[in-house]
Amino acid sequence: MRRAVLATTGISALIVTLLALKPHQLPALAGVAPHSPTAPPSRHAPTGTSAGASTGTGTFTGDPIDTQYGTVQVAATLTKGKITSVKVLQAPDQNGRDQQIAAYALPRLTQEAIGTQSAHIDAVSGASYTSQGYIQSLQSALDQAHA
Repeated sequence: MRRAVLATTGISALIVTLLALKPHQLPALAGVAPHSPTAPPSRHAPTGTSAGASTGTGTFTGDPIDTQYGTVQVAATLTKGKITSVKVLQAPDQNGRDQQIAAYALPRLTQEAIGTQSAHIDAVSGASYTSQGYIQSLQSALDQAHA
């Protein structure tokens, strides 16, 4: 009886601890480098608008984000401030597993970004590094659109 009480208490404590974790905090991106330390962040003028205009219309290229498995970079097309499409310019593809993960995760991330109209999207399970790179690159593209 005593073992059952101890086991139940231990399991309950573990469950409460796991539920208290907050997996979507961006500062806690272990293993994801925000930018290459040797290359300055690249800023690209939007396509279809003048460099000084902030109409929120055009194609904006996000910064390339280096992850543990490779670089992720996207370009977001906005029309009147609304995300109409996101094109993946770079994604990890060094081996078959990288390609499989990218083929699974990137369309889902794109669909969610267009659906939520922001970079505040959930990571795809099993593709956390690629997801975080995608989110950071998309956010840099959206920041350019609203600059």
